[in-house]
Amino acid sequence: MDMIDQLKELASRIRKVKDSLQTEEATKNALIMPFIKILGYDVFNPAEVTPELTADVGLKRGEKVDYAILKDGQPIILIECKKSENELNRNHASQLVRYFHVTEARFAVLTNGITYQFYTDLENSNKMDSKPFFEFNILEFRDQHVEELKKFTKSSFDVDEILNTANELKYTRAIQNVLAEWMVNPSDEFIKAICGEVFIGRRITTGIKEQFSELTKKAFHQLIGERINDRLKIAMAPTDAERKTINQTPPDEETSDTEIITTEDELEGFRIIRAILREIANPNRIFLRDAKTYCAILFDNNNRRPICRLRFNNPSRLAIGVFNGKEENIFQISDLTEIYNYASQLKEAVSSYIKPDLTLVGSEDNQGQA
Repeated sequence: MDMIDQLKELASRIRKVKDSLQTEEATKNALIMPFIKILGYDVFNPAEVTPELTADVGLKRGEKVDYAILKDGQPIILIECKKSENELNRNHASQLVRYFHVTEARFAVLTNGITYQFYTDLENSNKMDSKPFFEFNILEFRDQHVEELKKFTKSSFDVDEILNTANELKYTRAIQNVLAEWMVNPSDEFIKAICGEVFIGRRITTGIKEQFSELTKKAFHQLIGERINDRLKIAMAPTDAERKTINQTPPDEETSDTEIITTEDELEGFRIIRAILREIANPNRIFLRDAKTYCAILFDNNNRRPICRLRFNNPSRLAIGVFNGKEENIFQISDLTEIYNYASQLKEAVSSYIKPDLTLVGSEDNQGQA
């Protein structure tokens, strides 16, 4: 089983048991030891994973690290564990700071069995950094997070390689946090920089800064929305076979005109609708059939199963007509992204066709036999 599948399996198990874990020891056994095992280390071999490793610090004797992962008899990763219900904070890392200083390990991990914070000594040699360079949440991870985690596996562990990327990871994460904050609350310095690039003429007053603060937040969200739509457009673009289906569907009462052209807006609207409906139906069952005055979106390419109509013939007055049974409810929209506002109605339209499918198939078969 691939590592990502093992992590998903463990995550599924964690969701079921995490609320019943009352102690740190229970968290170790149920959550953390299986995670270490996924990294490829034998948790029952003290030559690879040593629990309660003694790390004497100055006058303090008998200090113990919860787990130490060893290589050639030397610790390479120290792991400090907390109960799963605890939110990790800097105070929890204080013990790790002391252990890190007196061992040969270059990496330390603070975890509650759900979140794993990875530390090293990028700022000062042999002194653990105040902030982690990498954080992994087993209940909320992406493929790129798994790729970083793989560097800590037994088969791939290489100190120099991890350190080479740790610096980049640390500052990339810091930049993302700053940008995320600026999206909600742009700093004065950022607003001044924006004004310096786009505002020409007058002095930058308090009123101008307030105006550009709102404009900056709006621009951020619009930019992200456009990027998401671009990704959706690529992901949902019809294949050659689907385009053939779109362009060669049987004509209805309004598709006899050979000059009908399916516009890019209609195709994008079609992609958005397929993206919405893929939660409840196979996207291959959603079809586009163009006509003179509207572009029909049909379920199973069946005229008797209309989902909606894209009424885009007048570029200055866009509208979408969503079906509720035989009734078409028409809504005006200012741009294509507003189609998402009618996701629930679109899903209801399709659900009405999915539920009676078995009955319809049976009746059609009986008619065919007759």
